[in-house]
Amino acid sequence: MTQNKSFLRNFFLCKSVFLLIFWNHVSLSVEDELFTSVSNNFPEDDSNQKIKSLPLLYANNNQSKANFDWVVMQNTTESLSLSEITNDNVNKLVALLSNFRQGPRLQNLTLTNVSVNWDSLMEIFQTVWHSSIEYFNINSVKQLSEIEHYDFDYSGTSMKALTMKKIVITDLYFTQNDLYRIFADMNIADMTIAESEMIHMLCPSSKSPFRYLNFLKNDLTDLLFQNCDNLLQLETLILQKNKFESLHKVSSMTRSMKSLKYLDMSNNLLRHNGAAVQCQWAESLTELDLSSNQLADAVFECLPVNVKKLSLQNNQISNVPRGMVELKSLEELNLASNRLADLPGCSSFTSLQFLNIEMNSILTPSADFFRSCPRVRELQAGHNPFKCSCELQAFIRLERQSGGKLFGWPEAYVCEYPEGLRGTELKDFHLSQLACNTTLLLVTALLLTLVLVAVVAFLCIYLDVPWYVRMTWQWTQTKRRAWHDLPGDQGSVLQFHAFISYSERDSLWVKNELIPNLEKGEGCVQLCQHERNFIPGKSIVENIINCIEKSYKSIFVLSPNFVQSEWCHYELYFAHHKLFSENSNSLILILLEPIPPYLIPARYHKLKALMAKRTYLEWPKERSKRALFWANLRAAISINLPTADENQYEETD
Repeated sequence: MTQNKSFLRNFFLCKSVFLLIFWNHVSLSVEDELFTSVSNNFPEDDSNQKIKSLPLLYANNNQSKANFDWVVMQNTTESLSLSEITNDNVNKLVALLSNFRQGPRLQNLTLTNVSVNWDSLMEIFQTVWHSSIEYFNINSVKQLSEIEHYDFDYSGTSMKALTMKKIVITDLYFTQNDLYRIFADMNIADMTIAESEMIHMLCPSSKSPFRYLNFLKNDLTDLLFQNCDNLLQLETLILQKNKFESLHKVSSMTRSMKSLKYLDMSNNLLRHNGAAVQCQWAESLTELDLSSNQLADAVFECLPVNVKKLSLQNNQISNVPRGMVELKSLEELNLASNRLADLPGCSSFTSLQFLNIEMNSILTPSADFFRSCPRVRELQAGHNPFKCSCELQAFIRLERQSGGKLFGWPEAYVCEYPEGLRGTELKDFHLSQLACNTTLLLVTALLLTLVLVAVVAFLCIYLDVPWYVRMTWQWTQTKRRAWHDLPGDQGSVLQFHAFISYSERDSLWVKNELIPNLEKGEGCVQLCQHERNFIPGKSIVENIINCIEKSYKSIFVLSPNFVQSEWCHYELYFAHHKLFSENSNSLILILLEPIPPYLIPARYHKLKALMAKRTYLEWPKERSKRALFWANLRAAISINLPTADENQYEETD
């Protein structure tokens, strides 16, 4: 009996070896690919190696259909990949797989393009379950018949991971238990059902050994695993690209998953309106992916308190509320592609180390971010519409002080506003401290104003501006009164050959020399002198203006006494004003005594200009030259005046 058993064992062994040698002899193909039992949705440095790769021991680039009507895609001592499985060759496949229950160990099996009936599909699964296969991948499956109840035997299996992709169920009317119960109760660690339009999955009937479940790209809803208490060992759950809508129900789903660490809910339709609903997450959950959903600010009211890595990328978040539940364990936060207008503070994230806030609506990020978030080691804030202004200067200085904590600097940090600076990297944007410091700008403006006022005041005093303003006002007022005089008033008709302006200290020379020599003899020169021709009742300024305007010339007797007289200055000013307003040559300067330049006050700058540009008569000390002096003076004022007795001024007392 023992010999018979030994003979049978050797027979099966030889048969299997013969099949392998035969396949290699006819150049059976091995496709150079890596067979995996799970998707690659985990970080590359995951020490637990949640993604299990099938070993590849031998490969070539040919394919062969052999005599079994299927295509051999890969054939090694541990891995086998077959394609084009149909109802016609499924029995041969089952017979082949049955040979691996004992003897040669086949660890990795991949079936592609499978089109069989329900019973045949279940027979394939059952055969695999009782073989040496550990990793079973089945892709592009089309089930051709009605789904019926099947008593699946899960005992005595070597299976560790099952991956099913693109499963098509042609039976539209079936009992969910007949289909989903088969897979829900599988006693393996890892299971993937992806891209299969699966609408539901049952809770396991008993405590399940599942540690990894991947239901990528299906049609699952909020009803999944509600009130399910048998997934106590589940560590990883991937529900990406499904149709979940309620974040609160998702949290309830995980409540009894005591070992859950990683949950991927990205690319769903999740929302959370707050509404005083308390979320109950698995306390063990440390990694949560909620990216590409429809979540707003209220999401921060429904997050697992022990989460360490949180992704909220591509949602509708505009603000991180300050009164949210504290996430003291959170180390990595991804808020990219939202609607945030500023960097969030770390009052609720005391352990935060990595923050991604790229592609939001941040114009001028807060400069005190690293002060409020001292543990942050890396900040990704690029690709925002930065407004290059004074407020941004502090953020730019922050980069220099942070020691390289800004990820993507400087390429990802570019001015968007104003339009003239669009495209300019922030590192090349500079404004002066004066332009950005309001206090300094105000102080500088105030100092400049004070300096300007002081300079203007000094010039006004030095140039005697108030005096000129006062004189201009007097002249304007006199003119205004003249315009309102009676129509019979002769106004500015010439009545005198000259008006004499002199200092009282020089009056003796004027009365004894000037007036007698000009008024005697032929010609009858008429002079306007204040002592005899000013009209009583009028102001002195008005009398001066009237005399100057009714005189053909104005004679100024210059001496050190003249420049010391206030009234002489008035008379010179008004005469000079007439010189320019009437474009006349009406000034005659007589230098009675030399005037040292230092004696001429600053306000007499017009006198200095006149003496520098105009010829003046100098009173000769020698008597022999005085006749010529008087002749020149008479010639300068010689003119025929109109005879009008009514225009004569009354003499003053």
